[in-house]
Amino acid sequence: MKKEYISLLICPYCHGNLSLKISKEENDEIIEGKLICNNCKREYDIKDGIPKMI
Repeated sequence: MKKEYISLLICPYCHGNLSLKISKEENDEIIEGKLICNNCKREYDIKDGIPKMI
């Protein structure tokens, strides 16, 4: 997942903005990390470059 795509995503629960916490990055791609809602504080994992938001 590219960093520039983060600004296109919102929390599916409350529609809040998301913050990014990167655990693993390769060649400007986020491989593992978390997206954290600034509003409701829900966390969504990023695994193998794919955000799990369901």
